[in-house]
Amino acid sequence: MKKITALFFLVLLSVSCKNDGPQANTYTGNALGTTYQVKYFSSENFNTEKALDSIFYVINTSMSTYQDNSDISRINSGAEEVEVDVHFQNVFRYSNQIFRESNGYFDPTVGSLVNAYGFGPDKPLNEPDEAVLDSIRQLVGFEKVKLTADNTIQKENPNIYLDFNAIAKGYTIDVIADYLDKQNVENYLIELGGELVAKGQNLERESPWMVAIDNPQQTDAERTLQTVLALKNRAMATSGNYRKFRIDSITGNRYVHTINPLNGKAEKSNLLSASVLAENCTLADGYATAFMALGYERSLEMLEELENVDVYFIYVDEAESIRIFTSNGFEEALVED
Repeated sequence: MKKITALFFLVLLSVSCKNDGPQANTYTGNALGTTYQVKYFSSENFNTEKALDSIFYVINTSMSTYQDNSDISRINSGAEEVEVDVHFQNVFRYSNQIFRESNGYFDPTVGSLVNAYGFGPDKPLNEPDEAVLDSIRQLVGFEKVKLTADNTIQKENPNIYLDFNAIAKGYTIDVIADYLDKQNVENYLIELGGELVAKGQNLERESPWMVAIDNPQQTDAERTLQTVLALKNRAMATSGNYRKFRIDSITGNRYVHTINPLNGKAEKSNLLSASVLAENCTLADGYATAFMALGYERSLEMLEELENVDVYFIYVDEAESIRIFTSNGFEEALVED
């Protein structure tokens, strides 16, 4: 599921609001196949650039499916004695939690089905026959993968393919936040590939950190915003398919495809995007992906069972009109026009 870049109004200044107070520090770059921006205020000097490079290196070495020699790539290739690090262990346990909470709709083993259908906006959707689906379904189901006491991964079928990309960026942000917390930083905003964690406030503006959600009806030529909110001491992730809509040739309506990992079927989804506020970005990232797989109605059912989670859903109703659902906590964070 493609992640939507949530804008945040981060003024890239190298000066602080007071010469004798916390200094503004800003770092930007590319990592994990996307871009990142980190801004914080501190009176202390420490090597954040080196720390960021180290964090990205460790996460890639552990969980990047794009690196042939990463732990997850070796496991996917059939290696059985790979002892995974603490980051892999943490992401595995978070994934298992969300897998259970979503009744299996969040599933890091669903990649085999995604590839079989050939998801993409510019080509027709493949329709695997039942024999092919039956074969692929043997490779899908996170319950078929275990983290052993020796911190190795045990798979029921050696061909099961693990992919934590739907949650790893959120987790990486939490690792960066933990680093800044240990440096006694009280005010920061971290963004990686559209996922965010905010703590304290923007001291330059003496206000909460302002972030925004994209408008799903925007065009490639013009970027517009759906809404703006003040983010403080929470994480936010947004998942959706803004630029991967398919257009119904008869009605002209937009829709997106998602996979039901329980039966292997590709379904039209009425949920266009899900923005999630949670206590950390790992959960926000995972829940946003889970909601997109569930669709609007089932997402509301799951939401009732979650604590300290707020959402902003953009969905299509039965009349093909775009609607908004906002939970109370998310509503409180919205900035009035």
